[in-house]
Amino acid sequence: MAKQHVAEQETLGEAMNKTEFFFEKNGRMLSYVFLGLLVLAALVFGYRALIVSPRAEKAAEMIAEAQYRFEDQNADYALALEGDANGAGFLEVIEKYGSTPSGNLAKHYAGICYLKAGDLENAAKFLARYSPVKGIPGALINAQNYGLQGDIAVEQKDYAKAVKFYDKAVAAADNNLTAPMYLRKAGLAEQAQGNGAKAAAYYEQILTSYPASMDARDAEKLLGSIK
Repeated sequence: MAKQHVAEQETLGEAMNKTEFFFEKNGRMLSYVFLGLLVLAALVFGYRALIVSPRAEKAAEMIAEAQYRFEDQNADYALALEGDANGAGFLEVIEKYGSTPSGNLAKHYAGICYLKAGDLENAAKFLARYSPVKGIPGALINAQNYGLQGDIAVEQKDYAKAVKFYDKAVAAADNNLTAPMYLRKAGLAEQAQGNGAKAAAYYEQILTSYPASMDARDAEKLLGSIK
């Protein structure tokens, strides 16, 4: 029994340590599309054009350098967070333009930067300050945000809380890439609590709803380890 528990914990650890490759590889594209759509939406409101649009544009310009540092091959997360004389960091964008689309996105990025630094408290705080948005690019970021909050809960061994966040992540973006990944994580979190039946339900959902996904094979193995 102890051996099985250790195996489950190792499996959960492996899942938490896997980088969400899709987001890291395509983060800049998603954020540019995301910001473009939001800035465009802001322009629709004519009576606010003289206030909202200039602020949104300035915020988008300010966040660009921080995003570049965040997404660079040799990413400097501390510099992306704090900024320097050559460019603002996410924290400055939040401070000056926190109510703009870029300011909202900066809260999400700041949370990730703190998470990379191992500061779970600030990571959770800034991720929670991000407000979910509408649209496909926004949905993917919404899902990542909930998923990262779930990962933090796992690190804090609050598996019940983690499951709730993973459920939100699945609901935020129902697709073959992210949804089965978060279903798998939810199942692992249930296993960590000893809830085999609930874990099995998550794995079965992957096999039923997302049989062609990358997580389907893992789900089949994990389901076999429970039954």
